[in-house]
Amino acid sequence: MRARKRFGQNFLTDRTVIDRLVTAINPKKADEILEIGPGRGALTTPLVASGCNLTLVEIDRDLAAMLTGQFPSVRLVEGDILKVDLESLLPRETRVVGNLPYNISTPLMFRLFLHLPRIKDMHFMLQREVVDRITATPGNKSYGRLSVMSQYYCDSIKLFDVAAGAFTPAPKVTSAIVRLTPANRTVTATHVDLLEKLVTQAFNKRRKTLRNAMSGLLAEAEIKSLGIDPSRRPETLSVNEFVSCANAAVEGSL
Repeated sequence: MRARKRFGQNFLTDRTVIDRLVTAINPKKADEILEIGPGRGALTTPLVASGCNLTLVEIDRDLAAMLTGQFPSVRLVEGDILKVDLESLLPRETRVVGNLPYNISTPLMFRLFLHLPRIKDMHFMLQREVVDRITATPGNKSYGRLSVMSQYYCDSIKLFDVAAGAFTPAPKVTSAIVRLTPANRTVTATHVDLLEKLVTQAFNKRRKTLRNAMSGLLAEAEIKSLGIDPSRRPETLSVNEFVSCANAAVEGSL
């Protein structure tokens, strides 16, 4: 079946890459696994062979029909993963995998972050640039809003790059595999919405100092009270420091 551009389809076809991905996931018979965008079933086939309890979500009705014929015993949901009821797809601790279309990767991850109590881990094929942003550390040029927010929710590790030639049709970018595991946080945000607002504002002014980048949310004296130098730039703050700033902003607004 031909790839459809409107769905951002690039089918993984390289057997070596598929084998490496399956090894990284290491599916077990007792696992609940949700595969997003199975496409032609390149990853689905070894997942089924593992004996896991597998659920597929596919937006393309023609591919969904093909997959139903190929894997009749597997639960398949035809629909948009950004709109389907995730709670019904995550009955208990679930492992999530997928070769995600680049245009939905970030909103989908943020949607999944809201359901982390039901998620054991996630393995995604993403644009390498996105994976580099997710895993970036403070001071790195790729460190930004996506880094802070994804690392607030999950521990992340980049596993390996995947060349464009591993797909049909070949995308114009290099991809990478990332593993995300729900974080066991020692410092938590009182209001996550405010944390995201503060992080977004700060990185919109990433070349400015914190006293300017956080103006309207935190005063210079409040930043100093946290043991943080207001002359630092947003890209130098750790996730925990951003959380402390957001919690101080909450306290100041009460």
